[in-house]
Amino acid sequence: MIRSTLKPKKCAQCKVVFTPSRLMQKVCGPVCASAWARKLADQKAARAKRDERKSLREALDKAKTRGTHLRELQAAFNAWIRARDAGRPCISCGRHHQGQWQAGHYRSVGSEPALRFEPDNVHLQCAPCNTYLSGNLIAYRPNLIKKIGLARVEWLEGAHEPKKFPLAEILEMKTFYRAEVRRLKREAA
Repeated sequence: MIRSTLKPKKCAQCKVVFTPSRLMQKVCGPVCASAWARKLADQKAARAKRDERKSLREALDKAKTRGTHLRELQAAFNAWIRARDAGRPCISCGRHHQGQWQAGHYRSVGSEPALRFEPDNVHLQCAPCNTYLSGNLIAYRPNLIKKIGLARVEWLEGAHEPKKFPLAEILEMKTFYRAEVRRLKREAA
């Protein structure tokens, strides 16, 4: 009586249509059953491994100091600057070159920490100008005026209230800039 009420179904492993002999039967026979069991065991092991990696990543995130998060935010912000200004010449020397590009601050982080993550203060700069010429500020300023205007440059050069970024804001900014870099890379591709 039970056999007649069971409808044919597709084998979960080999996709052949069969009439099950039991209510919860998923596969057509013993060969498919062993293969299906291996597949389920592999999936369970992969899920356990993924959960373990996730818990380890969360533990490592909890162990990070505020300084570590700040360095990661700086790296994400710099990557965003490089992606934002991709294809443009160096803000200081105006040349396109094949070397390394950096995110050069007009007002350095040491001289004005409040402007560390100000987009108007940071622009694409070649490594020779940023590293060996200490930002090449004499050539940086006129090009910056052309790019953002005299009023914004004078605002950058003015006094600023010190900022102490709370951890929640650092994490939010880090997430935002990483997402923006991904978006800009998708648009460029």
